[in-house]
Amino acid sequence: MNILLLGSGGREHALAWKIAASPLVEKLWCAPGNAGIAREAECVALDVADHPAVIDFCRRNAIDLVVVGPETPLAAGIVDDLSAVGIKAFGPSKQAAQLEGSKAFAKDFLRRHNIPTAASSTFTRDTFDPDYVRCQRTPIVVKASGLAAGKGVVIAESATEAIATAGAMFAGQFGAAGREVVIEEFLPGEEASFIVMTDGTYVVPLASSQDHKRRDAGDRGPNTGGMGAYSPAPVVTPEMHARIMREVIEPTIRGLAADGTPYSGFLYAGIMVAADGTPNVLEFNCRFGDPETQPILMRLKSDLTVLCEAALEGRLNTVTAEWDSRAALGVVMAAAGYPDKVRKGDVIEGLEQAARLPGKVFHAGTRLESGRVLTDGGRVLCAVGLGASVTEARREAYALVESIRWPGAQYRHDIGYRAVQRER
Repeated sequence: MNILLLGSGGREHALAWKIAASPLVEKLWCAPGNAGIAREAECVALDVADHPAVIDFCRRNAIDLVVVGPETPLAAGIVDDLSAVGIKAFGPSKQAAQLEGSKAFAKDFLRRHNIPTAASSTFTRDTFDPDYVRCQRTPIVVKASGLAAGKGVVIAESATEAIATAGAMFAGQFGAAGREVVIEEFLPGEEASFIVMTDGTYVVPLASSQDHKRRDAGDRGPNTGGMGAYSPAPVVTPEMHARIMREVIEPTIRGLAADGTPYSGFLYAGIMVAADGTPNVLEFNCRFGDPETQPILMRLKSDLTVLCEAALEGRLNTVTAEWDSRAALGVVMAAAGYPDKVRKGDVIEGLEQAARLPGKVFHAGTRLESGRVLTDGGRVLCAVGLGASVTEARREAYALVESIRWPGAQYRHDIGYRAVQRER
């Protein structure tokens, strides 16, 4: 098979690494890729927002399958456009991708289909009512409805902060993503990432995981796209797994089909497990999570290409996903200033030393220049370790981290702390 992977982040490096390992794959391209992906695939300077150019590339190179990594091309309808000309693409349609592209759409969907989630209201600049916010309990959650690269969520400690946050979003803090704002009740509990593959009818659940959204240790500081993750998540017990499938995933797939928007692709449900065990949906993502992809795919023993083919052919009920029994943990190394303005172009040192250690370093914001690997984004690398326990996986991951350096590199020192506390 000839496969084209779209994207350039850590998620895409993990996907490229896993796809390239398949004996079914003859040639793998990635557009645009990064310095790490270049070791797994041929990177091409293709603008993924230019759908005719992507289609032309697929035709010229006899592409059998396109795997879409990030959310932006999905929301722009890349799968629809490829499918319309007979090119197989793994990912949801533009209409189905609204589950992630519009938090307002997702909240309405959840309510209509009686799927547990936080109470909320949606506002535009013209309809915003500060008195509504003042009547709610705090803390309270303010979300930009559109795509904001995982950063458009603020937990406000007071009504004054929430009103100011909503005002900043309406004023363009997150661009077009803030034209609508969702004001949502704060749900205490423990969060988990629950990701599945679906063909629109059948579902193959992937390994559970838990990520760390806040930049600083102890889950403090600003929200980010994710500073690390581990798999499996102890909070997702077999009983909780069955409940999430029964109360969240299955009604979501049925509901989308009933609404005339059948869903095929990766589906990510961010779940907050309440004290009473209720699995509340915090958000949907219409693709693999990042940084969850990296530790999950480190544990996947099955051929990902086979799973994608089965999904596209509507026969996911004929395949299963097999997993390494070990835990995996990934630590994100970010550039100074992340998640705000970051400096690019710093030389990354120690990658050769890291390559000799156990585990795997996945690239995100990197580029090659004159034979050197340079920083080229906010989240730069994700170092993943494996171990018989999360504690052991964490030890392996941090050994990788400590071998790598560049000016201003930052990372959390407590990834996986909940699981480690449980193991102690």
